[in-house]
Amino acid sequence: MQHLEQARKPEAGDYAPFYAAYVEEIGTDDIVRFLEEQKAGVLAFFKHIPWEKWEVAYDEGKWTLAQLVLHLIDSERIFAYRALRIARGDQTPLPGFDQETYAEMSEANSRTPVSLADEFAAVREATVHLFRNFSPAMWERRGMAADSEITPLALAWIIAGHLQHHVHIIQERYLNA
Repeated sequence: MQHLEQARKPEAGDYAPFYAAYVEEIGTDDIVRFLEEQKAGVLAFFKHIPWEKWEVAYDEGKWTLAQLVLHLIDSERIFAYRALRIARGDQTPLPGFDQETYAEMSEANSRTPVSLADEFAAVREATVHLFRNFSPAMWERRGMAADSEITPLALAWIIAGHLQHHVHIIQERYLNA
């Protein structure tokens, strides 16, 4: 049985304040459909980025576009894993992660744009399947991640908003530079 409904958009108490901008970035109540549609749009966007742009950082000390895209993939995996654990009732506090170390150790710059886009598509497909099958109770469960209380409901919006935030950065800083 598939559960395609989530009751509401997350509220401030469902996530730590520093996630608010990501949640506010998404203006829908149908997050599963949004995640599906966002996947298609982002893949089309990636396809039109010239190959040489993937190996360049927009400023000294910033990630290359390849590192940024792999950051998006890694973050989505981690956020979805948190949602899974909390939805299943696991009350073990989940640690944060060091995004700078992940980017540095990712070897993203040795990857092709196609391999990064393919991995993004696979991860997003898994995320959609995970959320599509949450019951109403699963969406609302609470757990601790990175020292803050959070719900799977909030994590779904955070995944979408985090990606949206970084797509804006790619457009403004990587492609208009």
